[in-house]
Amino acid sequence: MSVRIVHSQGKAVPSTVQVHMVITDQAFNDSSEVPVLRQNNVQVKVGKDVVRVEHLIPAQGDSAALQLFVLIDDTCETTALGNNLNDLRDFINAQPASTLVGVGYMSNATIQVAQNFTADHALAAKALRLPRGTSSAMDSPYLSLVSLVKGWPQQKLRREVLMISDGIDRLRGDTTGDTGASPFPSRGLGGRATTMPTTMPTISSDADTASTISQRYGVIVHSIYATGVGRLGRNSWEAQLGQGGIAKITDETGGEYFALGTQNAVSFKPYLDRLQKIFDNQYFLVFQVTPRKKEGLQRVRISTDAANTD
Repeated sequence: MSVRIVHSQGKAVPSTVQVHMVITDQAFNDSSEVPVLRQNNVQVKVGKDVVRVEHLIPAQGDSAALQLFVLIDDTCETTALGNNLNDLRDFINAQPASTLVGVGYMSNATIQVAQNFTADHALAAKALRLPRGTSSAMDSPYLSLVSLVKGWPQQKLRREVLMISDGIDRLRGDTTGDTGASPFPSRGLGGRATTMPTTMPTISSDADTASTISQRYGVIVHSIYATGVGRLGRNSWEAQLGQGGIAKITDETGGEYFALGTQNAVSFKPYLDRLQKIFDNQYFLVFQVTPRKKEGLQRVRISTDAANTD
């Protein structure tokens, strides 16, 4: 059972509030048929409290509405996508009529919308282009994601992002891990004392912010790794940190992260096939919880006695 998204909706009843979540049902073995979940075989625990499941609604039929935003990092190498753009176009064109698709590009810590949400999938597919393959000192995939999520009107339907990026925070650059001065200063030019960072760079602090905001706004984030340009894009340590930041967001929002180490995938099709299977096996989960006195996210643990179910 894969999900971390929690947000409160609806009117509060005495001492409790109704919570809506989107959960994904997956088989342990990808080649196996995904078991159908039912309300009586799903258990929910919030903190130490077991809560009653009020509704478990398959995201199908009248409840199948999905807003999917394809978000591509303009700092990706053009060769990293190449023919994979055709895979993306095929994926968008194959979406059901209940799915609205938007397309945008991440640059300068914000997004450039190439196509607003539309039911015309051919129009959305046409908006795809190769990334510019350039970078600036202001590029941050995390702040770009925050910009998208905060500007996304909340509705009672699935809202999901497919993010294509190396995850490297070029805005923070090499200073992300500088936690203080070394107790042993060295002598720089002119004989003046200089200090050196005590640690290597770490995962961007904005990854945590992007994850928290995505959870609060009820947005599920999926991502495919693609190499970026410049010295940072060629740095294996930075690439791994970037993957860690994106993987953190996808895991905590209930999404999926697709990567072949720090190499570009020859084809996105296996990833997109897996993503479609995720879309086809999602549910709306509704239950009541007792609000805490202090504001903040609460961890929800979900289990099921259905066989072969993750």
